[in-house]
Amino acid sequence: MKKLVFVMLASCLLGTLPASAQFGKLLDKIKGKPKTEATTETGVVKTEEPKKKKQRKGEFKSIWESEFDNKATILAVTNDDGSVILGTDDNSASVLDGSGKAIWSGDYKKITTNHTNNCEFQYVVWKEGGGYLFLFDSRSMGTDRIACLDVMTGKEMWNSEKYQNLISKETNRGDIETVKYISELDAFLISQKEAIVLVKAKTGEKIWENNRFKGGVGKYIYDAKRNEIVMLNFKPTSFGALFAGFKNQLVKINAANGDVVWDATFVGVVEKEYIARKFMVDLAIKGNKLFLYLNGLQVYNIDNGQKLWEATYENDLEGAGGFLGNKDQKIYKTLADPLFDGNSVYITMFGNRDRTKYIEKHDLESGKLLWASEKIKGSLCIPHIYKAGDKLMVQIGGKVQVQGHRMETVMSATGGTAKVEVSFIEWQYKDQKNAVAAIDDATGVTAWRSEKFDKRITDLILEGDKTVFVGDGDEFYSYDIPSGKQLYDVKHTDAKVGKAKDVIDYDDRVVVLSEKGLAAYNKKDGTLAYALKGGGDSWYKIGDNYFFQTVDGGTNHYNVYDLDAGVFKGTIYSKGKGGSPEYGNGIDITDDGEYIFAFKGKKVEKVKVNN
Repeated sequence: MKKLVFVMLASCLLGTLPASAQFGKLLDKIKGKPKTEATTETGVVKTEEPKKKKQRKGEFKSIWESEFDNKATILAVTNDDGSVILGTDDNSASVLDGSGKAIWSGDYKKITTNHTNNCEFQYVVWKEGGGYLFLFDSRSMGTDRIACLDVMTGKEMWNSEKYQNLISKETNRGDIETVKYISELDAFLISQKEAIVLVKAKTGEKIWENNRFKGGVGKYIYDAKRNEIVMLNFKPTSFGALFAGFKNQLVKINAANGDVVWDATFVGVVEKEYIARKFMVDLAIKGNKLFLYLNGLQVYNIDNGQKLWEATYENDLEGAGGFLGNKDQKIYKTLADPLFDGNSVYITMFGNRDRTKYIEKHDLESGKLLWASEKIKGSLCIPHIYKAGDKLMVQIGGKVQVQGHRMETVMSATGGTAKVEVSFIEWQYKDQKNAVAAIDDATGVTAWRSEKFDKRITDLILEGDKTVFVGDGDEFYSYDIPSGKQLYDVKHTDAKVGKAKDVIDYDDRVVVLSEKGLAAYNKKDGTLAYALKGGGDSWYKIGDNYFFQTVDGGTNHYNVYDLDAGVFKGTIYSKGKGGSPEYGNGIDITDDGEYIFAFKGKKVEKVKVNN
């Protein structure tokens, strides 16, 4: 839910990142200025009625078009139900209600008592009935300033100049290690040179301070059962000179008073993704165990911090650029997440010496290795594994996420073209020995393996413990899981929607997302239910609606379909800035998937998905 999501957007992050879903084109321009204005203590509030416009073929029904009092170049987002719309730039904010009418707008410097200004780093935390806008004024000369505003009123809730160096050049995108919002406590966790501080989100009042935890917060997890916080810290690049005798720490803290329950060291280096700048680390609590995902799996007793066992492997990012033939690109999402099943956990391993992949099964309590599968050679990735009865189903090959820089040709201001370097995040297929394999759960021996797929392999869809569905570029297959018998092989080329890219489990059908559209096959016999032109490069299920996204340069393009009837609902484009980090520049969508908000500078349009 968005009301519990901590959103951060930085103005320096390129607006063309295809990693996020990105939507929405404003279909017409709004002309003229509001007829009336009213001045408040926080700024100017517009009172003109939002405009409505005629719907055209292939477009969703427009509910209204309105505009912010600023250009909304940093944040342009809505809360979960679309009742509050926020637009911000470096030094101002503007807020509309669900009908497009202005609630408030104003300059940060005038709103805040400490004159917080030029805030290119901003968080919005949506809460029921409103939320918080957390501002960072990182100053090259002088004292850094922060302030927290009430999103619904525009009034300052609190400000401070106690906390310095919260943002640096090393952390100007993606995850920030110095500030975390803990939704369960409605509080901000602020990491400083000498201590970590927990402050109330509404008032800025210090709840507690602890000087035993030093460094950046790479990840935290709240243990609701015990009202305790487990935090992972590491030596931030930007703070390199600040910490003497630094060590990687896992610390568990009493959330009520800040007392340390236990601390432990962990092995490994916390890295950030090349372009997205997200921490490549995670924490999970299962029963009385804490699981640390960092170059493998490290397992701790949640009560005392004792390390129970670990299964480590080499990080397969190293040398990825060489594989791609470009040092400015790196590969991610090549290994499946650990799969927990009863008293066992299955881990996809990456060989240190021969660079091959294989599966290990461990006892969850002791970490004892129960079996290791044969080496799966010729596979760049094993992105998914699934448990199906007495078989472990393994997807050999598939999409990988590539992040990097490349040169692209763009139109210049003079009307010609120019080569510019752009950042990108996208899913790509790489040549490898694609196949489906079933491993016997009792022994780890390969029970069966399909023939090699020529070009690619989609993700797997399992129907209980009996059937698996999968596609390559030109064919769509079904296999009997117990025996490995191929049940059918359908020529996907006959659907005339291009090569298969992804699959969607949709009731008694499998919808194959392809290069030029969609094709839906009946699971029972593989017959074609329908084929539609359009599609997208990736897809999102939001509420009961399916959104198919294509990112082409700076344009985000979405198609929406009724997958029951096989009917096209509408399309929307955006080249705007802002937008949700989930759905991308220029677009946000309500949690029920019924409304899209399209942003472009000062203008915002609300459209309805189902007419």
